[in-house]
Amino acid sequence: MNSLDKLHVVGMIYSAVATFQNTLNSEHQVVGRMHDSSPQSKLIAARKPCTSLPYSNHHRGFNSFFHLFLSSPAPLFHFYKCFPFHVYMPRKFNLSNNMKSQVEERFTEFFEKWVCQLDEHLQHLIKVSKETTSNEADQQALVSKVTTHLKEYYTVKWALAHEDVLVFYCPGWISTFENAYSWVTGWKPSMIFKLVESMRKARIPGASLSELTEQQLKKIEELRVKIRLEEEKVERDMERQQVSMGDRRMVELSRLASRDRNGDTTVQVDGLVEVALKGLKCGLEKVMKGADCVRLKTLKGVLDILNSKQCVDFLAGTCMLHIQLRLWGMKRDGKCGLEL
Repeated sequence: MNSLDKLHVVGMIYSAVATFQNTLNSEHQVVGRMHDSSPQSKLIAARKPCTSLPYSNHHRGFNSFFHLFLSSPAPLFHFYKCFPFHVYMPRKFNLSNNMKSQVEERFTEFFEKWVCQLDEHLQHLIKVSKETTSNEADQQALVSKVTTHLKEYYTVKWALAHEDVLVFYCPGWISTFENAYSWVTGWKPSMIFKLVESMRKARIPGASLSELTEQQLKKIEELRVKIRLEEEKVERDMERQQVSMGDRRMVELSRLASRDRNGDTTVQVDGLVEVALKGLKCGLEKVMKGADCVRLKTLKGVLDILNSKQCVDFLAGTCMLHIQLRLWGMKRDGKCGLEL
């Protein structure tokens, strides 16, 4: 780098810092008002630029910048905006809401309505579970209505995943707590058998599951073994997808993309990368659908074993757990300052 280039770079840095300083000065009071209750924020709001040091205006800018850079997240956000290149933004800045794809926005809207309807079904299930006069026909009708609602989730999920499957592996519509317990874009099928056993012993939400016969228990155990084998197959398929990221084709594409490229070469390499990524996404979509099929098989298998009253209690328990996990996760994220 020659002297002119160095001067040009230094000029860009000073210009960026000056832009940051102007933005900071205009919003300095706003930050103080947003966090008046915080001792740290009161300290930031009361802090004034140092004028006693024998520095130039640019040096004062740097001095003020580093004090506030290390003590407040809001100025850091504006600092990122001063530079003409992409910088990774931590999640705590809640920028994901501004960067959602159309698929994520559409599914988020659907999911919120779907969960509200699920809660309505839960209230109905609990009501029927407590009734001693409900007949088998009414119970079967309610079970059919709830299972149709559950199937709708996967119908919409598969349709949108065909457009962009990656958002389902990093969903923005669920809490971090829910995501921590996610298995290949959803709940782990084996969890259902643990849930049935827990409800049977605790007699929650009703006592019908505590009356499972020996034959029913045997069928549930056989189903559990079968589902576990299918889970292992999905996990092997997922492992195969993850390991494929290190194959020779991906390494070669990484090398080409990292080289200094002119315009024509850029278009050619980007085309090859797009083709490779499309193949990877197709593989991920296949794995996701395989996992969803195991989930649906698990639900259907358990419901086929239970009688109508037991099905009502079983669905009430699964819906209750799903909704409570979501509420706990949203409460936890709210305390941490995160947004869904």
